[in-house]
Amino acid sequence: MAAELRVSRSDPGQFTSAAAVAQWCARQGWPVHPLAPGRKTPVGNCDACRASGHDRAACDCLRAGRWCHGFHAATLDFDRIAQWWGARPRPGVGVACGPAGLVVIDIDAHERELPDRDRLLPGVGISAGIDLTGLANGFHTLGVLAALRGVASPADDSSTLRVRTPSGGMHVWYRADDGRRWQCSTGSGGARALAWQVDVRACGGYIVAPGTVTRTGVYRPVGPAREPAPLPSWLARELERTGHLPAAPARAAAGPRPVPPRARQAVIAAGGGRGVSERVLAGVLAEVAACAAVPEGAAFSEKLNRAAYTAGGLVAAGHVTEAAATRALREAAGHARPGQEGRCRAIIRGGLHAGRSRPLSPGGRV
Repeated sequence: MAAELRVSRSDPGQFTSAAAVAQWCARQGWPVHPLAPGRKTPVGNCDACRASGHDRAACDCLRAGRWCHGFHAATLDFDRIAQWWGARPRPGVGVACGPAGLVVIDIDAHERELPDRDRLLPGVGISAGIDLTGLANGFHTLGVLAALRGVASPADDSSTLRVRTPSGGMHVWYRADDGRRWQCSTGSGGARALAWQVDVRACGGYIVAPGTVTRTGVYRPVGPAREPAPLPSWLARELERTGHLPAAPARAAAGPRPVPPRARQAVIAAGGGRGVSERVLAGVLAEVAACAAVPEGAAFSEKLNRAAYTAGGLVAAGHVTEAAATRALREAAGHARPGQEGRCRAIIRGGLHAGRSRPLSPGGRV
């Protein structure tokens, strides 16, 4: 087992068990949830959760650490991960994209009849004079979109984690570092869509983890990268253009709150009096603390994970101590979400671990 985990930290293509897949993902700061054995869909709910009118928000299963409700149950808690993936038959591994801060471009290669031209690239006119011979799948439509913008296709982006699917498609993983809550889409038939046979997995969705084995094959990483790169600016503009950001709220959100006093003191201690690193950490902690004004829908998990990731980078660079940074993170999280200490500790632990692999300068640069 120890040798397996050493390999899994660096190369998900070498996994030999679903438990190792789940542990590796959690170490990246990506909350995980079980998939049905051999399939790419979440395990089924218990009988109580299947009942008509069941209220997920009030569900005792989630509070008890059970895996009902798919990606809503995703966790970074290693004890829970050991519990879930220690049983047989071992389930596969899904990653909750929103809490992980991920945007995954899901490229399909299914044999389908070509749709009307206006559905190939929504919002981009393709005139009747353009020959579409040979255009057959999502690799092609995404490639056309990229060519129109003068960039390489995400399918060819060797700087980021790419995963070949058993059906011949590809998942291209990116980090949403700007804090925007990108939304999911499927194909090009709905209200929001990027391209025909190209799905987007983000907030409100999940993605199959690399290394997961299904009845049809393995989700296998390709190329040299094993971490998601930041979402390219051109692709962010295309996602914004095609409706992948939520509509602005009808009422103004509460203004940002300062870091609570105890967390502020911990930040100062974490920075050891170094003003720049103190301000960097205080900035991300302020976003966490501000979630106190919004009980739901504030992207709390994402903001706490991002704060912990930043703190981990500062720790790795020697600008703060891990103990003091952890205290500051816990103070801010406890202020925003009292009574959720276990969940917060798991997010902090995963974010710090992931951040330590990318040392940051006090200005936030790698």
